Amino acid sequence: MKTKNVLFTLFTVLLLAAMITGCAPAAPAEPAAPAADAKPYIPVISKGFQHQFWQAVKAGSEQAAKDLNVEITFEGPESEAMVDKQVEMFQTALDKKPAAICLAAVDSKAFQPLLEKAKAANIPVIGFDSGVDSDIPVTTASTDNIAAAALAADKMVELIGGEGEVAVIAHDQTSRTGIDRVKGFTDQVTSKYSKVTIVDTQYGGGDQLKSTDLAKAIIQAHPNLKGFFGANEGSIIGVLNAVKELGMEGKITVIGYDSGKQQMDAIRSGAEAGAITQNPVGIGYKCVEAALKAYKGETLPKTIDTGFMWYDKTNIDTPEIQAVLYE
Repeated sequence: MKTKNVLFTLFTVLLLAAMITGCAPAAPAEPAAPAADAKPYIPVISKGFQHQFWQAVKAGSEQAAKDLNVEITFEGPESEAMVDKQVEMFQTALDKKPAAICLAAVDSKAFQPLLEKAKAANIPVIGFDSGVDSDIPVTTASTDNIAAAALAADKMVELIGGEGEVAVIAHDQTSRTGIDRVKGFTDQVTSKYSKVTIVDTQYGGGDQLKSTDLAKAIIQAHPNLKGFFGANEGSIIGVLNAVKELGMEGKITVIGYDSGKQQMDAIRSGAEAGAITQNPVGIGYKCVEAALKAYKGETLPKTIDTGFMWYDKTNIDTPEIQAVLYE
């Protein structure tokens, strides 16, 4: 009898122990270690998507991602005037703790607080196309916009015969490209050509319709206008539209910036005298390449000059120019 009681008691104890063990919460799983072959992630944040220029930059950055075995995303606000939207995109990118970030700032001064955050998190920032008024970006891959716009001024003065009234439509007064292109053109004219007068400079936000209205108003206010410089794709298309609508083709010398089908057709037809082309594919490629180098701790120059060239109907179809144009 005693033996049965002892066995029963032992069985009961074992049963209770098993029940207690089964009800105990499981130990938390160890976090999974990142995959050894995970690609560095580099978000590329552009000024916008509405112009083919940005699609060419996107193509260059995607090619770099493929060649260099990195992961990228390419995004930008719907309009180059949407500063708050671009700032939000940058914050979202920061939250993902990327290897580095590429940024073409709509407003060169609006990003300082976020750049400070990136610096504190040891996330390198690479500027592209449009730089940032800060020492935090490791480098900027872009055109020398001041020199490029100065060349546009030289061509303008040559084509209008060395004297007369000219005007400018630019995209904005906040981005580095907008500031530098107006400065490059204006400084070159005022310092070198005393017989040429810039009668007006307006800003259309890179929007074709707004730029068209501004250009028409300038032409109507200045009947002796001899030349018009459009400082980006949206701006120059606005100028071309205004000149055509007012029946001034052939009477006003038009010089542009970048390319795109409408502008290229205008150059081939003679409605536009010529333009400055950047290397948008090269800009996209170089910014991703520089971001990967910064992530690896390599030393980079403060600027990466991606070059520019003048093109008109005499050289638009040459292999050298065709390589840097986009439709």
